[in-house]
Amino acid sequence: MENFISPPDKTPFFLRLPIWISRKMTGKDLLPAKMLAWYPRAAVGSGVLEVMAAHPEKKIDERILKLVRIQASLTASCAFCFEMNSIHAEEEGISLEELQALQGRTSIDGIATFSQREKLALEYARLITSTPLLFPPGFFHELLQNFNEREIVLLASTAAQVNYWARLIQALGIPPAGFTDQCKI
Repeated sequence: MENFISPPDKTPFFLRLPIWISRKMTGKDLLPAKMLAWYPRAAVGSGVLEVMAAHPEKKIDERILKLVRIQASLTASCAFCFEMNSIHAEEEGISLEELQALQGRTSIDGIATFSQREKLALEYARLITSTPLLFPPGFFHELLQNFNEREIVLLASTAAQVNYWARLIQALGIPPAGFTDQCKI
């Protein structure tokens, strides 16, 4: 895939630092950040969204958030997002077998290492990312039996954030950034 447009020749001065920080953090010159320089308001809004993303807390740990990000990336068919969100998955205890289940190669229900909460979070991420949004009868009852309201908002906003990036990246034709070589699973 080749991007539909090229980044601008000049980047506004106030976007240079965030672009440099993203390069420092990822080791890559990320094309989405450069493309957003065409419309700095979108760049700033996207940056705020990224900074304010859900972070681990109490019962919602980094593993479950990473699983949700990976599932949303795969459901949205965003190769860039999948690469970005699956980096260091093994550090969160996500095995190759689990990753294959997220990719639909095996059944998620057949993976004993997924907890009931993780399976529900994965299903929620898949449902949120699918179009149209359809929730099976009783799904929210089961979700509320396993997650409190704050946790549900964390899960929903995490999947929604991936959806935002997936649609933006796909709309601009941005190819994967080349993180696959860094991914061990």
